[in-house]
Amino acid sequence: MHRAESIAERLRAARELSWRHLGKTIEFYLPGMFIQDGVRGRYPVLSITGGECALGCDHCRGALLGQMVHVSSPDQLVARCRRLAAGGCLGVLISGGCDTGGRLPWHRFIPAIREVKAETGLFISVHSGLVDDRDALGLKQAGVDQALIDVIGDDETLRTVCHLPFGVDRIDSALAALQRAGIPVVPHIVCGIHYGRMRGEKEAVAMISRFPVQQVVIVSLMPIPGTPMEKAVPPAPEAVADIIAEVRFAMPRTPVSLGCARKRGNRRLELLAIDAGVNRMALPSEEAAARAASHGLAIHCRNTCCSVGRDLTDRPVKTQP
Repeated sequence: MHRAESIAERLRAARELSWRHLGKTIEFYLPGMFIQDGVRGRYPVLSITGGECALGCDHCRGALLGQMVHVSSPDQLVARCRRLAAGGCLGVLISGGCDTGGRLPWHRFIPAIREVKAETGLFISVHSGLVDDRDALGLKQAGVDQALIDVIGDDETLRTVCHLPFGVDRIDSALAALQRAGIPVVPHIVCGIHYGRMRGEKEAVAMISRFPVQQVVIVSLMPIPGTPMEKAVPPAPEAVADIIAEVRFAMPRTPVSLGCARKRGNRRLELLAIDAGVNRMALPSEEAAARAASHGLAIHCRNTCCSVGRDLTDRPVKTQP
């Protein structure tokens, strides 16, 4: 069988499996840091370390932190979240840079997160990093609704790209800690994170499949100017779509999303993702919407991160008087 034909058949099998278990529907998302057709998402991203990250991963070098709202102290986090809730935001994604062990300073911010949850009712996602049981339990007790975590399946990639002095078993341990704490987990796989080469993505899928995760988000390398990967070529759309299919075959009933972290304007990736049966997509193009309609999918739109699996507009949000 010709390679193109084998990919087409694999995507067809994946989308039919998706439709069978999750229905012929797709949700389109507008995350908080983006504006599309004059509309801004209502789910901003906050960095609890400002622009600081000790890891300096080769694909980012802290550049992504510059796009986030900086809240470098617990008091700043609480104050900003109060304003966001009063302004009509539905939730927040709390992120930040890591220390040299891949960890965020959650111990400093857990009381503030608890205060934000109690006072505002905002839906709270966190980029967890490599948490241990203590931090995972603290985040759960603070009221965090879900944890997002990047999953890499190749030891060498973790060491050379992310500069971490250990292997991927540490990611497996973090997933286990989040599961024990009872926090819904949304793993992310960055296709091509090894300088654009596909290396360990299917192993990442296998790792994730051992846990009852809430959903899986697939993204693709974005070459960022000023980083060692600024000239890297992202993986082919077919390769990314193949990973979407791999997730579907490994986890037939788990929603799969094409996330916002991907090179803009890659219409072929969007179309192949829909052909592979993704259930959610951030920042869809008109062509993507047309392809979804051509498959007879019911389309719903949300102004949040694609990790949020429910319509938050039906959720009353507390605001301070």
